[in-house]
Amino acid sequence: MATVFSPSAVFSNSTATATTPRPPQSPAAPKTNLSIPLTKQPLATLVATAAAATILTTVPPSLADSPSATNYQLYYGTAASAANYGGYGGNSSKQASAEYVYDVPEGWKERLVSKVEKGTNGTDSEFYNPKKRTEKEYLTYLAGFRQLAPREVILNNLALSDVDLQDLIASADSVTSEEKKDENGQVYYVYEIDGVAAHSLIAVTCAKNKLYAHFVKAPTPEWNRDKDMLKHVHESFRTVGSY
Repeated sequence: MATVFSPSAVFSNSTATATTPRPPQSPAAPKTNLSIPLTKQPLATLVATAAAATILTTVPPSLADSPSATNYQLYYGTAASAANYGGYGGNSSKQASAEYVYDVPEGWKERLVSKVEKGTNGTDSEFYNPKKRTEKEYLTYLAGFRQLAPREVILNNLALSDVDLQDLIASADSVTSEEKKDENGQVYYVYEIDGVAAHSLIAVTCAKNKLYAHFVKAPTPEWNRDKDMLKHVHESFRTVGSY
């Protein structure tokens, strides 16, 4: 009679007389083949790959998010009377006879003040942002003032000849004022008016028997965007010459 072999006996060790059956095994997980193993890439290749990945995954900042520093031009104001005021010409020839100065942001435009306007409300100079004309700075002056009145009185008197200032004060969330002195001891009243629709900074002082008031105004969106620049313009105002 022929002998019958089990499948396990065929793969058993030749010296064994019998073999225990093996339990079924799960197939091995497939391996992922890498076309170029990273461990075998040269160091220079790895560095270049990492740098390229950084460039591709990093979003470059917008130019609007990184504005360059603002440049300024120094304006010389003469505070000439309406009778002697032409309203034209550059500021370079005014330096010798200047009574006050302030900074003007690069790109801002000068609005020529008429003799009538100068004679009625004392506006002597004005500059504005051409992208938003209501973002501006200007100076008014009144003759016959030897010294400053109380701060509250000064602000109320300024508002009498400025309808926009009246409206801003009436609708303001807050109005603050303080007294400051420069290195020469000259007194300046500084006001800040925070309104719902606009913001205003005002500096007032007396010199040469005149009262000078420098205004910086901007709608709220422009104030929030240009706050640092507008504060710089406000703080740059000062009178020059003898007091």
